[in-house]
Amino acid sequence: MLSRDEILKPIWYAFTALDVDCNGKVSKSQLKVLSHNLCTIMKIPHNASALEEHFKDDDEGPVSTQGYMAYLNMFILSKIQANFDFNELNKMCWTLSAPKHISGKHLLISGSETFKVWCIFNFLSEDKYPLHIVTEELEYFLRRLFAAMGWSWNDDRFENYKMQLSAKKKHLNAWELIELIGMGQFTKGINHQTLSMGIHEVYQELVMDVIKQGYMMKKGHKRKNWTERWFELHLNYMSYYVSEDLIEQKGCITLDRNCCVESLPDKDGKKNLFIIKCVEKSFEISASDKKAKQEWIQAIQDCIVRIRQGLSSPHRESRQKRRELRNKMKAEQEMMANRMRKLQLANESKQAQLEALTKEASVRGDLEEQRRLQTQKELLDQYRRDLEQEKMARMQMEEQVVEKANEVEQYWQRMQELEDMHRQLKKALGDERQARDDEEALRKLQARLLQEEANKRLELEQIHRQQQKILSQSQKEKEELERERAEKERALQAAQEQLETLRRQREGAHEEYMAVTKKLERAANKTKNWKHKVSKQEGLLRIIPPGTKSPSKMTNWGQAAFTEKELDELERIWQENKNSSYDGQ
Repeated sequence: MLSRDEILKPIWYAFTALDVDCNGKVSKSQLKVLSHNLCTIMKIPHNASALEEHFKDDDEGPVSTQGYMAYLNMFILSKIQANFDFNELNKMCWTLSAPKHISGKHLLISGSETFKVWCIFNFLSEDKYPLHIVTEELEYFLRRLFAAMGWSWNDDRFENYKMQLSAKKKHLNAWELIELIGMGQFTKGINHQTLSMGIHEVYQELVMDVIKQGYMMKKGHKRKNWTERWFELHLNYMSYYVSEDLIEQKGCITLDRNCCVESLPDKDGKKNLFIIKCVEKSFEISASDKKAKQEWIQAIQDCIVRIRQGLSSPHRESRQKRRELRNKMKAEQEMMANRMRKLQLANESKQAQLEALTKEASVRGDLEEQRRLQTQKELLDQYRRDLEQEKMARMQMEEQVVEKANEVEQYWQRMQELEDMHRQLKKALGDERQARDDEEALRKLQARLLQEEANKRLELEQIHRQQQKILSQSQKEKEELERERAEKERALQAAQEQLETLRRQREGAHEEYMAVTKKLERAANKTKNWKHKVSKQEGLLRIIPPGTKSPSKMTNWGQAAFTEKELDELERIWQENKNSSYDGQ
């Protein structure tokens, strides 16, 4: 839950932006608009007549900031809903105040980055108005920014700048801090994208309370499939998105004192598993490696322990400790200065008494000189004793001062050691972040290869479908050829039957031919006998014997329709057609 001081800081900027004359007063009409916007953002029902009722005795015009503060506490801040968006409040107040202070300045950072620096300033600034940031918090912010960018920190450069601030006896306000970052006084030579990423990371950690973030695999509740999500861990909840651009949120895991986190053994081909058990449901998650798994388990367990103990987020607790430490050191320094002033006043009092006694002794006459000298001696002895006592007291005080100085020196040495350890830890975190980036690049390469494999599989499936289509067409063509073969076979069978009929007709014709041949032979024999008889007779005519005839073929088309050669040629053509039909089958 945000404190009232944090909520008042951006509202103070909005009020001062409306204070055009810089006299600490704003008109009622402007305050009505501001109050309506605040109620809308904080999800509070707005009472338009409340402002008029509160300032009914001040109808002449402007209203002071002290009077509006009482109205805020009574009608708005006391009714704040816990679930209102503080970032929307910051954006509204930034929209009112930014144009008045940064318009016309040529900054090296964009508008969104200046807004983030402004929010970081509000988080680190002291709870005193006008708002300012002390040098310790400025150094803390710059160190975190340089660590987020992966750049080394220059102590000498910051010490020189701190000496300049001390000489001016001033602290930075929000606009001076934006100008310090935007003009590149400490970030000269750093790439703009690197600076933007560093500002965003510090903004996420300090302002948005992001304790840990990164990609992990999450098991679904309905389909039980594993999907990669971008997780962000806050103190009271853990949200997850489609990607790190935070555009599409897929869900939120609410953390409370009844939650717990446990490690799981590897299963279903997934490694580095752990489970977050809540009252209503549980969430199974797979980290990228064992180290990331342990870090996530430890971070979530720390959040649950903080919720059970009623503590705030780590960054807010660290900020409070730094403030308490500064207040404690300031109180000790003031106490030491008070004691030194008391000692100085006592010494001056003793000196005054001594001077008074010396004057009194010199005024007395010669007759009382002996007594005066005696008295003076006694007084001098007493004074010496007092001086000795005072000297002893001063020595004791100096010893105490030296002891305190040694304690302070030891404390600063310890702070230096802690800062060295912190830098080493940041360096280790930077190495880890680089390793994580390398791993992320490898994961993206693997994802690209898997995508290419999936595309190739789709191409192969398309080729397979085309082959299936071609095979289906070939099957249809085969069936068509089968039908043609059957028709040709039926035609061939009919031709064979016709040929068989022709063969039988030819055999009948051959038998008739043989019978006719025998008749001709008998006739020839008769003619030969007749010839022999006639040749014996002189003067008679010589009969010319008939010429030889080649045997003719008989078919169903008639006698001598085909010769033997033509029939052989037809039989050869028929046999070739028969063989070609069998080969086609």
